[in-house]
Amino acid sequence: MRLEKSNFIMNTFKIIAVILLSLMTAEASSEDFRRGKKNIHEPQNENIVLGADRMEQICLAVGTKRIGLIANSTSLLSDGRHLIDAMIERKLNVRKIFAPEHGFRGTDDAGATVRDGIDSRTGIPITSVYGRNMKPTASQLADIDVLVFDIQDVGTRFYTYISTLHYAMEAAAETGKDFVVLDRPNPNDFIDGPVRKEGFVSFVGVDPIPLLHGLTVGELAQMINGEGWLRTGPGSCRLTVVEMLNWRHGEIYILPVKPSPNLPNHQAIRLYPSLCFFEGTSISVGRGTKFPFQQLGHPNSKYGDFTFMPKSLVGFDTNPMYKNTLCHGIDLRAVSCRGGLTLRYLIDFYRKSGCDEKSFFKNSQHFDRLAGTDTLRHQIVRGMNEDEIRATWQDDLDTYKTIRLKYLLYGDYP
Repeated sequence: MRLEKSNFIMNTFKIIAVILLSLMTAEASSEDFRRGKKNIHEPQNENIVLGADRMEQICLAVGTKRIGLIANSTSLLSDGRHLIDAMIERKLNVRKIFAPEHGFRGTDDAGATVRDGIDSRTGIPITSVYGRNMKPTASQLADIDVLVFDIQDVGTRFYTYISTLHYAMEAAAETGKDFVVLDRPNPNDFIDGPVRKEGFVSFVGVDPIPLLHGLTVGELAQMINGEGWLRTGPGSCRLTVVEMLNWRHGEIYILPVKPSPNLPNHQAIRLYPSLCFFEGTSISVGRGTKFPFQQLGHPNSKYGDFTFMPKSLVGFDTNPMYKNTLCHGIDLRAVSCRGGLTLRYLIDFYRKSGCDEKSFFKNSQHFDRLAGTDTLRHQIVRGMNEDEIRATWQDDLDTYKTIRLKYLLYGDYP
């Protein structure tokens, strides 16, 4: 009896130890995701010299001109300093900051109006280009000679920082200002998805490029200028690109800071091209949690066994879909994701909805703006599979790839 009791106690301790170890492992794994360490085994080139790091070239490009700086929280040098601090140290004449979506310090909710103000750290006036106007006005540029753009893109057409780039270039061309882009790597360096069609121009799709455009912002700026996509015509923007050193297309790049409130780590950035479609549906992408764009769910339990509850979360989203409501779906935090685009989640969740077009595509107009066409939605409703849908993109992608070759600064994919 004593031996059996002793064995029972030992087995109980073993079970408790296993449970505690599992909890510790899960917590460590979660911490890794929060710190953006998913896929950290992927090799990253540590010798990259960003455009923002090349202060001598920046000084040559702007001289003593009055500068309007288009920047945000991603505008960091490799040593962690913010670009504006480095420019002030060099006594460059920064007169004004232009703030994109999420604001200059990158803390505003998605879609929230960004207001004019004063940067508390530098005292420099901030003018919003994500509020009453998405494009700098002539009066806002009256005391500016050159616009300097330094914002980290994530390689997708619907990420609004490249829309800000387009409209700022157009404003510079219209008012005779110089325009300087400080280049950065593309963390989603792929070419994929539907090309934006006529009739679907919006702030999440300004230019006729694929969903994944496979360019840096400097290369994209050259394409916008060279292809005549500005209203002022081909080559009308006096554009200078301060190029990076030691980076080539196809190389991994893991951002040192989150580029916007709801892309907190590398996993979210890699899943973003595939999951952003859901923003036009009735499915939550996990806004209002610590893991946005790494989970999918809906209040109906038919969508999966994994659960999460969106809440008002400062620094992420203060008014998320299904706030304070338990959502059922899938967890993508640990899914292997090397990047690119997949439609499997979108098609799968549409089928789980019972193929209920009206309830699933809750905001079909926004879905079509994100896709850059209404064709994708119609294809999914008709029951086409991913391979069949992809085949319809190929001619447009081949045409785009030929255009893209003219503007590459860092070679092509190996």
